Amino acid sequence: MAPTALFFDIGGVILTNGWDRYSRRAVIDDFGLDWEEFSDRHEFVVDGFEIGRLSLDAYLERTIFYRDRDFSPGEFFDAMKGQSKPLPGMAELLTDLAGSGLLMATLNNESADLNEYRINKFSLRETFSVFLSSAWVGMKKPDKDIYQLALRVTMRPPGECVFIDDRELNLQCAAMEGMHTIHHQDASQLRASLAELGIDI
Repeated sequence: MAPTALFFDIGGVILTNGWDRYSRRAVIDDFGLDWEEFSDRHEFVVDGFEIGRLSLDAYLERTIFYRDRDFSPGEFFDAMKGQSKPLPGMAELLTDLAGSGLLMATLNNESADLNEYRINKFSLRETFSVFLSSAWVGMKKPDKDIYQLALRVTMRPPGECVFIDDRELNLQCAAMEGMHTIHHQDASQLRASLAELGIDI
């Protein structure tokens, strides 16, 4: 079957990762905080944060503002947002895909506030009509349930779906549900991989 739907990870594919180890370390260092202390607290609460059970305010209270600071939660969140950058060539590729007639969806792990910021900041609504983000659906990759949800919500058989991610485990689990997968490396490689599936843009 020819593909009719594309599912994109956001962090590491379209944009830099929103709040991964490297972005966290950069912000923690910028504020002069203790990395090990923060990391221990982060690991206890990150799952709830990314599946929408813990708000941004609660996450920051438990990881940063459990003691007095000389900066505000708003300033810290601004620094978090500042880690997000577009990846080379991807905006142009998405513009080309927008007129392809394919269903365009995201399938990503992200906390709610940061996800919404990134969607708005980088105009992702102009390309995508479905946003299956972990904080909004209450489950994360590589849980098989999130891939099954993507298929049910979009009413697409797995053989018509292509999932694009930069992490092999996420791809392996999508493939187990019958989806085509592309291990993303950069925009030119993605164009070539899509062409191999009959999506020539």
